[in-house]
Amino acid sequence: MKRILITRPRAQADEFAAKLRSAGFEPIFFPVIEIQPVENNVALERALSKLNCYEWIVFTSVNAVEVVFDQFPSIDWSEAVKVATIGPKTAEALKTRGVNPDFVPQEYVAEAILPGLGDLLGKWVLLPRAEIARKALPEAILNAGGVPHEITVYKTRPAQPNLEGLEALYAGVDVITLTSPSTVQNFIAIAQQNGLNPLRLPNNPLFACIGPITEQAAKEAGLPNVAVAKEYTTDGLLAVLKNLEAL
Repeated sequence: MKRILITRPRAQADEFAAKLRSAGFEPIFFPVIEIQPVENNVALERALSKLNCYEWIVFTSVNAVEVVFDQFPSIDWSEAVKVATIGPKTAEALKTRGVNPDFVPQEYVAEAILPGLGDLLGKWVLLPRAEIARKALPEAILNAGGVPHEITVYKTRPAQPNLEGLEALYAGVDVITLTSPSTVQNFIAIAQQNGLNPLRLPNNPLFACIGPITEQAAKEAGLPNVAVAKEYTTDGLLAVLKNLEAL
């Protein structure tokens, strides 16, 4: 049975772990990042109180959806603003809160969302995001004549490594799943802090990346044996693992 290390935040890992078990894999939880919402976010409060000033609000992650809706549950989403999301999981997170996105691109990266936003000349776009979010989307909006309004709604912080995950790494796992550039960076840091060389781990595991942005971060860090999902979701990661199992 192949042992799969899951590095995403623990609160977001259960569904993926259940799918891995159903497919005959052994999931091992090893969260390397923690999500820290920005408290008393006055900038976000002001923006949400004036939603009709924006043409679009774009959610680029489930984390952003959860923070915004948890902190401001009484916001009236019936205002004129249109809502876009990147990825089906983000769209699903919105739908469970009673908001149907107006646009979800077929490719789950920030650059793919711009064509669906239409004419942005002189129009404001609200981007509730992570502190370290990539600049590709706001730059694209700006180049299209729009006005991107980025607001940091959460930060990612390195997690404390759990003993089970460390023991598994020392013994050797088969696959390490990576779901964002920050998981790449934090995994490498945690491995090094615990006496492991992330470029030469026991059992020479595969690094399975959820999409091309994460893949790029992994390759730039020098990680070996990198594979990427064709569909940029955990289901896509699962498909990669099933294909490997079939070889």
